[in-house]
Amino acid sequence: MYQEPLGADLANAPPDRRARPRRPFRQRRRPEERVRILGETVDLMRPEEVLLHIERCVEACARSIIANHNLHSLYLLPRTPGMRRLYDMADVVELDSTPLIHFTRLLGLHSRPFHRCTYLDWRDQFWSMANRKGWRVLYVGGAEGVATSAAERLSARYPGAVIKGLSGYFDATPGSAGNAAVLADARDFQPSILFVGMGMPRQELWIADNIEALPEAVILPVGAAFDYEAGVQQAAPRWMGRMGVEWLFRLFADPKRLFTRYCVEPWFLIGPAMGDVRAAMQRRKR
Repeated sequence: MYQEPLGADLANAPPDRRARPRRPFRQRRRPEERVRILGETVDLMRPEEVLLHIERCVEACARSIIANHNLHSLYLLPRTPGMRRLYDMADVVELDSTPLIHFTRLLGLHSRPFHRCTYLDWRDQFWSMANRKGWRVLYVGGAEGVATSAAERLSARYPGAVIKGLSGYFDATPGSAGNAAVLADARDFQPSILFVGMGMPRQELWIADNIEALPEAVILPVGAAFDYEAGVQQAAPRWMGRMGVEWLFRLFADPKRLFTRYCVEPWFLIGPAMGDVRAAMQRRKR
């Protein structure tokens, strides 16, 4: 279910974010802003730079994949056959982890706190832009009814955007009837932006498995993004993300599901991390 904004009253929309002062940022990327940590490539980008990339791709009607890395994805990647395909396809890989930002600083790389970048960091700016430009936004994910509820809430707040939500509870097996139906809905809607929120690694595998059948859109795996928009999950305050303790908020909110992710998985990354530290020490000796 989605709402076409026919005769929408833009006077009741949120204030235009363009009226607010903005921090300057470069509109061209530098080679040293694409770095390797723990064996994987990430892009040191500010939220504003991600939005500029999205805007340019939408204007050019070009498909682009924006992935993200955090400690959980770095743990899963070598243990999940097929997951790497998504990262090989990605044009941008956001760095969604303040601890990893601190680690890249330790290695002497060109990272800053503002390089932590994920949906919750740029959601307000994104929806303001989608509202002004009339973007068509499709979200696939969440339990039955969640995506629809989120789309209705967002449509009321941002009537200039055209927003649709599809449940993530379907048989995602390639060739299944459920998968074919979701792909058909996505093609019929013709989104500018496709958010896929099925959790890692299901969302990455689904995008990679179906990339040829997906519309020419900017495609982003975004986890529980619409759970937050629908109000079924509470997002941590952004100051906790900036301080690197957002994981504590989420752990206390759902300890049974997240204990292994936050308290066990990071230990498996110590070996690759020590390899990066040794390489950084060798660079400094030269």
